[in-house]
Amino acid sequence: MAALLLPILLSGCGTVLMNPSGDVAIQQRNLIIMSTVLMLLIIVPVIVLTLVFARRYRADNKDAVYDPDWHHSTQLEVVIWSAPLAIIIALGAITWLATHTLDPYRPLTRLDASRPLPPDVKHLDIQVVALDWKWLFFYPEQGIATVNELVAPVDVPVSFKITSATVMNSFFIPALAGQVYAMAGMQTQLHAVINREGVYNGFSANYSGAGFSRMNFAFHGMSQQGFDQWVAKVKEGGKPLDRAGYLELEKPSERTPVQHFASVENGLYDAVLNMCVTPGKMCMSEMHHIDAMGGAGLESHGNRERLQYDNLRMQEGHEAPGATYPASGRAPRDNDVQPEGMSPKSNAPETNQPQPGPDAHQGHAMPNAPDGSAPAQLNNKTNE
Repeated sequence: MAALLLPILLSGCGTVLMNPSGDVAIQQRNLIIMSTVLMLLIIVPVIVLTLVFARRYRADNKDAVYDPDWHHSTQLEVVIWSAPLAIIIALGAITWLATHTLDPYRPLTRLDASRPLPPDVKHLDIQVVALDWKWLFFYPEQGIATVNELVAPVDVPVSFKITSATVMNSFFIPALAGQVYAMAGMQTQLHAVINREGVYNGFSANYSGAGFSRMNFAFHGMSQQGFDQWVAKVKEGGKPLDRAGYLELEKPSERTPVQHFASVENGLYDAVLNMCVTPGKMCMSEMHHIDAMGGAGLESHGNRERLQYDNLRMQEGHEAPGATYPASGRAPRDNDVQPEGMSPKSNAPETNQPQPGPDAHQGHAMPNAPDGSAPAQLNNKTNE
């Protein structure tokens, strides 16, 4: 653990990490300190005794007792084994308790060490989307969204739902709580509360490509009155965000300035989470439903074009730097069948063309699965 903590403590967020402003982060700070102290109870005596033994039993110290036949001491063995065992038990118990208490999926039970959570308190819901290379925040209850700016009122529990529209990323505000991963097609959660007003740094804690080092945002802890005024300001001066606007925003960009959106199209976050913002693409929820019904049988061949998620950026010409073919410049593999999603070879245009019927290995439904066509698709909405 000490090896993992050292880079963090030496980094720019080390000061904030050890002096946070949110109760969850404070509990995590206390766990770090407690674990370090417990480990030092072994490390410090070992270092001290190493120096003492080296000095006492040096070659020119004729007063040191030389006993080549000594081989065992019950008292020494008890000390050597009981002290580390007691520390391991204590460290394990503390870690086990903290793992459950600080579970990011677990709703908060207190505002801070001296104030339990009021029974009638209302949580603030925020939906987080990691993009290349910026952060998009939805406020579903307020009906607004922002880019690279996050605001929450002081002493109000915040419930984050986190996903990614691109590669795996990590959402981290050191002053608020620990980092939580963001993954495409999946949703993670984080519950936290900020206890002091101020402006805090948030950033990506997981390498995600060329713009990773500038994937930062400001987190503002405000009074309830200040938060309400900020919401009114966003609604007054922002622009609407629909699916077309989101697809434009999703394109890779660096050093993206703060943006405000006064309204958000209904269901946009769910479409991002289900990887089907583009009209006509099959949603993950639809796919799960088809799988739960035992598969779509022979009709599954008709769904193939709606599952080409990974080809979207290549087709639209804004694939991120560092991708494979064609952005890498490397030639495709030279064989009869090219990788899925690549254009057909010029000398064999029939390669990878849609077949008139389903493949022989396609469309095998599970035993006892219901007969009939696949469920009606849900993402045929077009922008008007």
